[in-house]
Amino acid sequence: MSNYLESLAQHTVIVADTGNFEAIAAFKPEDATTNPSLVLKAAQLAVYKPLVAKSLQAAMEKQGNSELFMEYAIDKLSVSIGVEILKVVPGKISTEVDARLSFDTARTVERARKLISLYQEAGVSKNRILIKIAATWEGIQACEVLENEGIHTNMTLIFSLAQAAACAQAKAFLVSPFVGRIMDWHKANEGRDFAPAEDPGVISVQNIYKYFKKFGHETIVMGASFRSIGEITELCGCDRLTIAPELMKELESTPGELTPTLTPTMEVEESVKVLKLDEKSFRWAMNEDPMATEKLAEGIRKFAQDLNTLEDFLRKFEE
Repeated sequence: MSNYLESLAQHTVIVADTGNFEAIAAFKPEDATTNPSLVLKAAQLAVYKPLVAKSLQAAMEKQGNSELFMEYAIDKLSVSIGVEILKVVPGKISTEVDARLSFDTARTVERARKLISLYQEAGVSKNRILIKIAATWEGIQACEVLENEGIHTNMTLIFSLAQAAACAQAKAFLVSPFVGRIMDWHKANEGRDFAPAEDPGVISVQNIYKYFKKFGHETIVMGASFRSIGEITELCGCDRLTIAPELMKELESTPGELTPTLTPTMEVEESVKVLKLDEKSFRWAMNEDPMATEKLAEGIRKFAQDLNTLEDFLRKFEE
């Protein structure tokens, strides 16, 4: 008899949601994702100490004591961790642009190009890299520019169909709807728990998946931010799911077979209409969705805080 992890892998591409390459090696996922929070956590692991030291040294050699020193050090460290992860996954790594640039299209594009350049200097093809960008309106415009240049994107902090549809319209390679964070909001606001089948985060991903398949969008749907294996099993058949090591371990220790709840040819309600979003209609859709507005802002703030903490850690490490 197989276990849930093996069974899930028959229907969905499994992506490791961690910066710890030792944990990734244990489960052998196809791809991996990182974000500022995961880079901060990884940087504090003993195994990454040499990478931190080398990143700081490279930043000093490249930028000296200029104001660009820390920016370069963080990008170099993020890429160095990504390079290590790519040694143990056969597919792609997602590396995030500085979240503090989430409302600046031009600088997001610039930093994305720099990340790709650092990967190429390390001998990694851009075909193995996804640049993670928060799905603000400005981030989505940066996505369109980058995709037109052949730099693929993972549009993150997705909490609404409007965000996902706008990303697909911009030809994003992949979108990451945050299942657990959506559920967190509804749990806090409704004062109750949700069974996996009625979980608002699960339903959001299902709706995005069905919308993309109905209208022929090639953008990949990758559920993220899970709170339980129940949320994961309810999304069996989704294009990809990015899962933390502790939940992969729980799936692996659960015997049984999973049946896909999502398939590319599944029936979609006729009431689902195509969304054509410009800046005004996108911002209005977000304004009308308090959950998506609050969780997007909160997510950007949290990543920005973790970047500030990472900068402090690197300064102390340097000393």
